[in-house]
Amino acid sequence: MTRFAPSPTGPLHLGHAFAAFVAAERAGPQGRFLLRLEDIDRQRCRESYSRAIMDDLAWLGLTWDGPVWRQSDHLRNHRAALKRLAAMGVIYPCTCSRGDIRAALSAPQEGAPVIGPDGFVYPGACRGRSMAEAGSQDALRLDMRLALARVGRLSFVENGPLRRGVHWLDPDWMIARVGDVVLSRRDMGTSYHLSVVLDDAAQGITEVTRGMDLFDATAIHVLLQALLELPAPRYWHHDLVRDDNGKRLAKRDDARALATLRADGATPADIRASLGLPSAP
Repeated sequence: MTRFAPSPTGPLHLGHAFAAFVAAERAGPQGRFLLRLEDIDRQRCRESYSRAIMDDLAWLGLTWDGPVWRQSDHLRNHRAALKRLAAMGVIYPCTCSRGDIRAALSAPQEGAPVIGPDGFVYPGACRGRSMAEAGSQDALRLDMRLALARVGRLSFVENGPLRRGVHWLDPDWMIARVGDVVLSRRDMGTSYHLSVVLDDAAQGITEVTRGMDLFDATAIHVLLQALLELPAPRYWHHDLVRDDNGKRLAKRDDARALATLRADGATPADIRASLGLPSAP
């Protein structure tokens, strides 16, 4: 069972089309292909984008099984998971803004900032704060060192051709290169890392398909699965669709938006051909 899980914060582009085709192909005729709208960012998500996503997928000839899963409908599960992690003593409240973090990392004694799968690796200013001190505007961070100490050796199975095999998590790398990631943002009550793990488990996803830009984030997700005693799916990380300069496509790149291409006369077959995919059966 696979899923395509876009955020309704803008129109789908060629990169999304490739990701959706890969997920549907991996499900195959005997599997299930699900659609999830990752709409936890209430400031940027729009219902018009949600409708456009479904319209674009239908135009591409893709159908999904069951109702659309809207992430925002399941925030109660996310809050319950945070309470469970708090009871384990592996999360803490953080008052630092992005500006605070940039300023701390720019100090000469800190050396070059390390950028991990969650952005700049957090320098730990609030580490050690008790959850009893948490305020309504605090983010909640995972104490990576304490979390790793609660689990045994972890690995995940990568089925994709770019990094196929069993990958073991390196605790030292996770502490130094991933750090104390945010599990609940002050304006969302959750985060991508927490919600994607919980929703994959709730939907029964057995293979997560997504771009290689999220490969390193898999270590975070595997750790959360272990902490919360959730099933461990397999993974298929695919290559990214890039522009002529080698830059990954973004939603602001309107020239490659599916709606724009469609309005200019492109067909679903043209989209598949432009992505190097065989014709639909």
